[in-house]
Amino acid sequence: MWNNSLQTLMVSTIMAVGVSLSACDSNKESATAAEDASAEKSEQAVAETTKEENTTAHADLDGATAQQGTPVKYDVASWGTGKVKTLNVDELSEIKSAFGKVVSTDENSLDYASNPASKYRFKKADAPYLDLIDSEKYLELGWYFANPTDSDNEKKLSKNHAKKSYQLARQLMGDEGGKLVADMLNGQIVKNKVIGGQKVELAKCEFYSCMLVINKSAAQTADK
Repeated sequence: MWNNSLQTLMVSTIMAVGVSLSACDSNKESATAAEDASAEKSEQAVAETTKEENTTAHADLDGATAQQGTPVKYDVASWGTGKVKTLNVDELSEIKSAFGKVVSTDENSLDYASNPASKYRFKKADAPYLDLIDSEKYLELGWYFANPTDSDNEKKLSKNHAKKSYQLARQLMGDEGGKLVADMLNGQIVKNKVIGGQKVELAKCEFYSCMLVINKSAAQTADK
C-alpha cells in the first residue's frame, strides 16, 4: 500500500515538473517572439523615418536649386574702349568726381593694411555701396558685387558700380585697367602685379564685394 502510494506520488510529481517546464518553455518562446516582433517594428519605424528625412532633404535641395536666381551678366564690351583722360593715383579730386557725388566721408577709417585712411561713400547706407578709400600708401576702389538672388534694382546698381570702376581703372591704368576689372567680374583674383604702370596689391570680386587696391607708393607712372 505504501509502495503504491509512493509510486503514485512520484509519478504525479514528475508530471507536474514536466508541465511546469513545458509552461516555462512556452512562456520563453512567447517572450522571444514578442521581442522579435518589437525589434522588427522598430527597424521598420527607423527605415520609414530615414526615408522621410531623405525625401525632405531632396525636397529642400530641389527648393534651394530652384531659388538660386539669375546670374548677373556684365556687358563690359559696351562700356567703351575709346580714349579717356589719364589720372594719377594722387589726383583725389578727379578720382572722386569719376565716381560721382560724395554722400558721406569718414576721416577715421582704415585702409587695406589697417593704416589711417579716409573713406568716401557715394551711396546711402541702405543702398549697395560704392566707396573710395584713400591713405598715404593705398588707393582702394570698392563696390557691391551682386548675388544671383538679389533684386533687379540691386543688380542694376551693382552693374553701374562696376561700370564706373571699369572706366576709372582705364583712367588710372589704361586699357589694362579695364581688362583687370573685367577679369575681376569673371572671378579672377590678382595679387601683387604691375598693371598699366600701377602696382595692384589685390583685385577680386567675391562674397558680395569687389575691391581693387593700388599701392600708390609703388606706382610706375613712367611705364604708362
